Order: sequence, then C-alpha cells, then structure tokens
Amino acid sequence: MTTETPVPAARRVPTERVHHGDTVVDEYAWLATKDDPETINYLNAENAWTEARTAHLSGLRTELFEEIRRRTQETDLSVPTRKGEHWYYTRTVEGQQYGVHCRRAVRPDETTPPISADGAPLDGEQVLLDGNLLAEGHDFFALGAFDISPDGRYLAYSTDFSGDERFTLRVKDLSTGELLPDEIPGTFYGTAWSADASMLFYVTVDEAWRPHRVWRHVIGTAATEDVVVHAEDDERFWVGVELTRSERFVLIDIASKLTSEVRVIPAGNPTGEPAVIAPRRQGVEYSVEHHGHRFLILHNDGAEDFALAYTSADAPGDWVPLIEHSPGTRLESVDAFADHLVVSVRSNGLTGLRVLPVGGGDAHDIEFPEPLHTVGLDANPEYRTGRLRLRYTSLVTPDSVYDYDLVTREMTLLRQRPVLPGPDGQVYRPEDYEQQRDWALADDGTKVPISLVYRRGTPRDGSAPCVIYGYGSYEASMDPWFSVGRLSLLDRGVIFAVAHIRGGGELGRRWYDHGKMLAKKNTFTDFVACARHLAKAGWTAPDRLVARGGSAGGLLMGAVANLAPDAFAGIVAQVPFVDALNTILDPSLPLTVTEWEEWGNPLADPEVYAYMKSYTPYENVAALDYPAILAMTSLNDTRVLYHEPAKWIARLRAVAPQGDYLLKTEMEAGHGGPSGRYDAWREEAFINAWTLDRLGRA
Repeated sequence: MTTETPVPAARRVPTERVHHGDTVVDEYAWLATKDDPETINYLNAENAWTEARTAHLSGLRTELFEEIRRRTQETDLSVPTRKGEHWYYTRTVEGQQYGVHCRRAVRPDETTPPISADGAPLDGEQVLLDGNLLAEGHDFFALGAFDISPDGRYLAYSTDFSGDERFTLRVKDLSTGELLPDEIPGTFYGTAWSADASMLFYVTVDEAWRPHRVWRHVIGTAATEDVVVHAEDDERFWVGVELTRSERFVLIDIASKLTSEVRVIPAGNPTGEPAVIAPRRQGVEYSVEHHGHRFLILHNDGAEDFALAYTSADAPGDWVPLIEHSPGTRLESVDAFADHLVVSVRSNGLTGLRVLPVGGGDAHDIEFPEPLHTVGLDANPEYRTGRLRLRYTSLVTPDSVYDYDLVTREMTLLRQRPVLPGPDGQVYRPEDYEQQRDWALADDGTKVPISLVYRRGTPRDGSAPCVIYGYGSYEASMDPWFSVGRLSLLDRGVIFAVAHIRGGGELGRRWYDHGKMLAKKNTFTDFVACARHLAKAGWTAPDRLVARGGSAGGLLMGAVANLAPDAFAGIVAQVPFVDALNTILDPSLPLTVTEWEEWGNPLADPEVYAYMKSYTPYENVAALDYPAILAMTSLNDTRVLYHEPAKWIARLRAVAPQGDYLLKTEMEAGHGGPSGRYDAWREEAFINAWTLDRLGRA
C-alpha cells in the first residue's frame, strides 16, 4: 500500500460568505470550477490516490465482479407486455452493456405473454432500439424517453451521452424503420402523444436544471416551430407531461414539494387550451388519473395520508369522496382500468395493492406470504384488461413478475429473476437466508424499524460484521429489495440492515414530516440509534459496522460521521449531498429553489440558516477520530454536484489528517453512476471490496 500523500487541495485564495451576520470561509470553493484544468487534474490525482490505496483489493474486486456476473443470466429477456397488437420487451445479450428493445406481433388466440427461458430472441421479433448500437463511441449512455405512439407506428426516444440528464429527442417510424428528421436537443424526461400521433409533447429545463416548460411538436416539422404549451415561472415548481392510460387526455403535472396542480388537454384536440383540474393551493398535493366519465383525484386536502376522490371529466369541479382518509394507511397512487381501480397503499411499513371493482363488489387487498416484501404495479399499458401485471420482491426473493386475474383473484407467476450458481457452483436457495424486522429506540422515544437479512446460522453474539444502509429524505421509502451483489456479502457472513429512518415515507406522511425542515436532525439521530441498537442487540459491534448511503443518503452519511464517528468502522457515501448549506444558499445552482420546501430557505430565514449550519457535513468537520470514508461522485452529476464530496474530503484531510479518506470520481457519468451494466457491477464490486476490507473479511 502506498505511503504517499494525496495532492493538497487548499491552493487558492479562499472565498468568504456572509449571511445573517455570519461569516464563513470556504477554502475549497475553487473546486466548483468544473472547466478549470487544475480542477480536473486534482480529481484525476484523487482517483490515482484511491486506486493506489486500494490496489491490494484488486484481486477481491475481480472476484466479486465475477460472482455478480456468474450469478446473472447475462442473455435474458423481460416478460413481454401487451399494448395493442404487439408484445413489448427488452433483451440483454452476454457481453453487451445495454438492453435491446423489441416487439413482436400478438398471434391469434395468444392471451399469455410468450416467455423465452434462455433469453433468446422471440420468433418474428422487431428490434425497435438497440442501446449498444446507440452507445457506440460513448463512455456513457442513457435513455430518457421511450414512448410508443397510440397507433404503434412511432417511437419517441431520447438519449444522453454525458450523464447530465439533458436529452436529445428523436422519432422513429416503426413501420419503415426510418429515423425521421425530427431532432430536439435539450429535453428532459417525459413525453406524451396526441391521439392521432401527429403531435408530441415534451419538457425542457431552465438554467437551474428545473423542468419548467411543456412544448408541443408537430411530427415532420423543425423544432424551431414548436409551441410552448405551459411555462412555469414559479421556481419552486417542476413540470411533467404524460398520456393517461385511457389515451384520452394529456396531463401536465405541476408540483413543488408541498403543492401541486394538474392541467389536462384532450389527446384528440392537442392544440386545445389546457384546463385546470383544481387551482394550486399551498400545501395541497393531488394527482389525477382518467377513468371513464371522471377524473380520479388522490389528494391530501384535510387528509394527511391522502384520500381518493373524483370529479367530472367534462366539467371538473367539486371532489366527491371515494376512499376516505385513514390515518396510518398512506395512499400512494391510483391506477384506473375500465372495470377496476387499483390503489397502491402503504401500511405498517409495507407496500400493498388494493383492488376496487367498478361495477360493484367488495374492495380487497392482494395477499402476500412474506413478512417483509415490496410489491407494486409493473407495466400495465392496456386500459381494457382483466389482468394486472405486478412486480414482487423481498430481501431473499428475487424480482418476480406476476399476472393477477382481477375477476378470479388468481395470481400466476410468469417469471422470477434467475440467480445462477456462483463461481464455486453454489446454488442460491432462499431458505439459506433469513430476513426479519427489528426496532430501535430513538432519542425521543420513537420506535424506528430496521430490516435485516443474513445467511442462516450467522452468529448473534456481536461478532458478525454488518452493513447498515439509509436514506431518509423526500418521503422516499427504502423498501425491501433483492440484490445479487449483496449475496457476496451475505455469503461472507455479513449482515445487511436497512434503517427506515424519519424523513422517508415508510410509516406514512407524518414519518416524512418529522424528518425534514427544522426536524431534519431526527433523520441523523434515528440512524445513529439504529447503529447503536444493532450493537446492543448483538447483531454486530461498532468496529464491525459499515454505513452506506447515496445522494440525500450521502448527506446522512456525512452527518452521522460528525455525530457519532465511534459508531462505525467505515462509511460509504455515494454522490453525497454533503455541502448542503452552500448549495441551498445559491439559487443559481441546479434544483436549489425547488429544495427550499424540503430543507427550508436559509437565505430568507436565519433560523433555518443556523439549523442547517449545525448539521451540514462540510460545515461541521472537526478534529475527530473519523472512521474510514469512501466518497464516490460523478463529474457530470446535475443533482449533487461533484465538488461537494471533493470539498468534503479535502476538508476532512486538513482538519482530521489522521483519518483514511478516499474520493473516487467517475469522469464520464451522472448522478446514477456508470451507465453500462458491467461498469455498474464493477463499481459495486469496488464498494463491496472496500467494505469487506473495513470489516476484516477481505
């Protein structure tokens, strides 16, 4: 292992910031200048330092990568989904990084999807888009839109070759295979077709990367002739566009963190003026789904965990209750089919599906056997159907696709993701592993759930190593999920735990509200309480516990490093939001203004400023005995800019130089890291090798 020191970062004149009478010096602000060769040289030097410091793990990284690869069916085919007269699916091919998007005509009397067990192409398939061909010559590739027109003739798709989430939108004629001259640069996620496929709606972003305009494009014309359908001037709000499942209406979704508004355009009259379903009211959130003569409205108006109502589709007005508010049961979304409604619910920390027959009959919840699981709707593009496609998984059950008969209530397993034998020939058996829920007690007496999975026979005497994962922001729930890469940890005796801390949505809207704004510190203290509980309960010990989180979960990692450095042997922070105060103070940066309803506005409110300054990781680096820290970022990330972890690591080295801190920057990627599946596996192998090294299992 090298004994050289990394390149020092504080080589420029520091900047000063004054807010509410407080002067703060930032020695590393120069790292935010992305186009400065010195910044790039610095990041490259950090990458070289990280590679040198982890060179002894190169063999283990290769071993872990091979375990993921061997356990994955590389040539594979998704369960086809029917839309109109075609089955749509995606194939992967061994040795290729990206998926191949295809369709095949539905054959007479074919009511169930054709399944290819070995992943081979279906007989008679049409290749719509091959990601591998599109990605040729590029280090990064991502699809934004992939939208088939209602008549099945056109495909609207968009591509990003840098990771900055600005896409170029194109249209392909699937009847001829011809790529039309239509080309629209600088678009965002979200498209919607008119009923006759003559027009396409799309979204663009402003200088702060906020989706703020919906446009209408006439197929076959130049992008310069496109028309703005809606421009959102309030910088707190994002816009999106989608076509309802019924294909009757184009929805323009306008939302901040706390408030929403939906406007509709008849898909058969795409040049019509958008009609407002209900004007925005501060603090009222609602979403809309079309169903026959009505619009279904899922809302929180006087309903903390949301209620379901409807209004006339011809003349939207008063909301008529359909499902009353039930505290503790969070209604998350509603999907409308001709004869049934399906409501996605969350109760007792678990997801579920509730079916409501339209023409009478009792509502019922679909039952699942495992005590910990995640269930949700898969692709269901057909409005008139008697079957529901759903996806199910748990910490020990691989991703499983089912068809559910909405009349007989019979559930048919179509396919479970295969887990192939590992390099040693070991066959995966779910019964070799255990999953369970435990509860930690937070400082204020709140019980915080923890989900755990481990190999059967793992000791409960404090000797087992453990990884604890957390997020805790934006009401995002870390529901149980299966991971092939995680098996490499479990089979080496590592316990994997997920802390369902406040700020997430696992226990309803109140769980979220009690972990944001001026209650944000609950997120961090909950996580520390979970870590301490795992040690106290004999699951592990502090010197055998590594914490991991990304994005806002990276903020969590930085905060708990300052709060309880003794609780962890190592911390993995991926694309971490660790310079939160400086970012939220700068309205010109991507996403800042839209974030004020999540964190507070420190520019306008001195209380918010003081509160954020008291927890944001970069501001609170101190001369502490920090655990080893691995920070990972991407140069083209537009959500959490690369300089946040770069500055954080530099300050850690300067203030607490005895620590072991590594920074790894993907120079051609965005917020999600490497885009190709093999590159993503290598990154996971890198993280797991470092983690096992910290846990003494390398």
